[in-house]
Amino acid sequence: MSDPREPAVLFVCLGNICRSPLAEAAFRAEAERAGLAAFADSAGTGDWHVGNPPDPRAQAEALRHGLDISRYRARQVRVEDFLRFTHVFALDTSNFDTLRRLVPGNGRASLSLLMDLVPGREGSSVIDPYFGGPEGFEETWADVSAAARALVERLAR
Repeated sequence: MSDPREPAVLFVCLGNICRSPLAEAAFRAEAERAGLAAFADSAGTGDWHVGNPPDPRAQAEALRHGLDISRYRARQVRVEDFLRFTHVFALDTSNFDTLRRLVPGNGRASLSLLMDLVPGREGSSVIDPYFGGPEGFEETWADVSAAARALVERLAR
């Protein structure tokens, strides 16, 4: 973990192989461009893919944007994450509801939907591209990169 005074952001989807690794990568890239010191990670509410790399289609989409996520590994979210991170972002409403049940009384992380950061998209979910083709991953990238820009702008203030 980085400096405790820096923002620490966790992106959470269902399996941690499609949406949340792309959100993590988009945020890291935006933070670096802006010169914002921040820690980022991603996780899933489910345990099906723990230890696996991101879906090959997610890796391909990240590479289209100059980002290599092949070394990322899926992990399951833990109650302790609400103590380690300052911000936890759910990528859809179902995972938000799951996360809300995990929040400990002494958690320091704020919990919200990722798309709440994007004007006009409040309350919406990032689509899960897992069962579709590459176009779904393009749409996911558009969503998470818009949210990453908005988040970096907010944290830089």
